[in-house]
Amino acid sequence: MGTFTYIDDKFYLNEKPIQILSGSIHYFRTVPEYWHDRLLKLKQCGFNTVETYICWNLHERREGEFDFTGMLDLGRFIDIANELGLLCIIRPGPYICAEWDYGGLPSWLLTHKNMHIRCMDEEFLKYETRYLDKIFEIVRPRLITNGGNVIMLQVENEYGSFGNDHEYIRFLADYYRKSNIDVVLFTSDGPSDFFFGGGTVDGLLKTGNFGSRWKESFDFIASKSNKKEPLMCSEFWEGWFDSWYGPHNRRVPDDVAEQLDGMLGAGGNVNFYMFCGGTNFAFNNGANMYEKYSPQTTSYDYDAALSEAGDLTKRFYEVRAVAEKYFDDLPELTVENTPKRAYGKLSLNECAYLFDNLDNISNAVRSSHSKTMEELGADFGFTLYSTVIDYKIEAPLIIDPIRDRALVFVNGTLMGIKERDRRDDEIIIKCDGIDSVKIDILIENLGRVNYGTEMADNEKGLVRCARLGQQYLFGWTMYPLTMDDLSGLVFASSLENDKPCTFRRGILDIQGEIGDSFLRLDGFHKGFVVVNGFNVGRYWNDAGPQKTLYIPAPLLKQGSNEIIVFELHGCDQSIIEFSDTPDLG
Repeated sequence: MGTFTYIDDKFYLNEKPIQILSGSIHYFRTVPEYWHDRLLKLKQCGFNTVETYICWNLHERREGEFDFTGMLDLGRFIDIANELGLLCIIRPGPYICAEWDYGGLPSWLLTHKNMHIRCMDEEFLKYETRYLDKIFEIVRPRLITNGGNVIMLQVENEYGSFGNDHEYIRFLADYYRKSNIDVVLFTSDGPSDFFFGGGTVDGLLKTGNFGSRWKESFDFIASKSNKKEPLMCSEFWEGWFDSWYGPHNRRVPDDVAEQLDGMLGAGGNVNFYMFCGGTNFAFNNGANMYEKYSPQTTSYDYDAALSEAGDLTKRFYEVRAVAEKYFDDLPELTVENTPKRAYGKLSLNECAYLFDNLDNISNAVRSSHSKTMEELGADFGFTLYSTVIDYKIEAPLIIDPIRDRALVFVNGTLMGIKERDRRDDEIIIKCDGIDSVKIDILIENLGRVNYGTEMADNEKGLVRCARLGQQYLFGWTMYPLTMDDLSGLVFASSLENDKPCTFRRGILDIQGEIGDSFLRLDGFHKGFVVVNGFNVGRYWNDAGPQKTLYIPAPLLKQGSNEIIVFELHGCDQSIIEFSDTPDLG
């Protein structure tokens, strides 16, 4: 049994004053074999606490079916931190932002058409509290008050960036307490009247999220409390994330150490966002929505103290030097970077054409009207929509709206691309009334909006309609393609590189020690990669900035390793390369 509380402007752990220096590491962005490595590096950098979000959408991918195994074993992650002597801050959401698909909300919520998210809507609260109950079963025995290491839980997340339903925030706080979550509860918002006005309520510790001007931000937070309370930056943005079509972000000016020194010197408490960013494996990235839709890259390196691959950066040493000024007896620095291996080039000599394998990796759904991806039970990946025209017509194909990127095939030939906010090729459908015309529309979900003005309008696929001119199209055959299981693919030898929508396979033979690697696909354009059955994420060389995919060593093995690349547009050469050096642009 222990205690963690605050009196005036200081936190107290077991009745002794403590200053929190925390770092964000998301268990779901790091393979579990590396959790100990990343947490030990956090500890040896001088930190005393780890913070993590919880991703509702992966824990409950199917409505009512929960998963806390493998990469989703939240309890094990907390326990490893405890074994290393780290305290833990938990941010369950339900919304987490995090540049994560739908901000961590499960996509099946979108099938409840009359439900309103993140407010006192009874139907939403039913699902949210069911999720929280599952989280509390894991977190409750690990609270500091029950002998564990969890000292704080956040209520909602940056709520002022979304809404102002104060009754909803108070309801959640009461639900936490009624569920015996008897530790410090807090909110976090941007330090402005607008965000704090919408997101904070009395009775919860108010904290701020910012990356600079620490004194101005701390002064603002202090002015919003009726009494003296600890000052805390819950997200100190030491870097930033990358989006497709954008640059690789580096912090300029790189004044992280100076800002940290100021906050700690003023008696403040800090959580680094991120300490190790990790990876948006598979299709888990989200998207921001301002003037244009902007999906995030697979790498979530974040220019953090640890790289995407967990390597110590220059910032790691600068931050540790600041920590030495304020914390006694820092652990000896013994951690090292994980080994990196360049396995060289690999030819992908086997191919499987998507349209020949639809029934091997999906199940057809037929309907007079098109259904959204969510209505088809697909949370991630692609959806194929097919229909046939058998009467005389010549009209443009219109998809309204495009969510998010569509490849349009007419009688098996790629005729054009329609991409949300960026590209809308004119595609004229012609039928002579004698020979029928088959239209196939392969739509990719590039990531649901996690921040911005379209959080509540996040459906994917054919959301409203496809039409020829003013005429709506009916009579659809649809294939949801989450790409979770590709074991049914039938491969054959082929050297046809320019064929679109093709899975290409090769076997990487590894002899000797296994190490992390970085996969280059310089002859490819857009798609995703699966290593020994694990989807390591999207590549998009035509958009950039990211040019390599991180392959953690635990995904590899000695001997034969199956590498599958799904290329949407056809490749210049069917050769990939495993390098020991990342290239994020």
